[in-house]
Amino acid sequence: MSSRSERACMLCGIIQTYKRFFDNGCPNCEQVLHYQDNDDNQIQDCTSPSFEGLVALGEDNKQSWVARWLRIDSFKSGLYAVKINGKLPPHIVEDLTSQGVLYRPRDGSAED
Repeated sequence: MSSRSERACMLCGIIQTYKRFFDNGCPNCEQVLHYQDNDDNQIQDCTSPSFEGLVALGEDNKQSWVARWLRIDSFKSGLYAVKINGKLPPHIVEDLTSQGVLYRPRDGSAED
């Protein structure tokens, strides 16, 4: 489920409008992905308009089994996608790796 204006960050899964990614960045990934005031390519490459399932994460439910299962228990409160169609481009993955960030695709292909 998604609408044209909503996009999911392919690194953390948070759902926001395109404008919010552009204006405010990602509340979880801004330090490594630099969405805010970046060119359109960064948002296009690192977010997806195609995602499935929604989970609301609030301050009081960060220890829930769902938050742990989705690996969002340390993230900011918000609306998260369960599955995101798409993967980060190889050059972004390389950049994340050089920053010490582990990328786990949220499209269901990652194995534990």
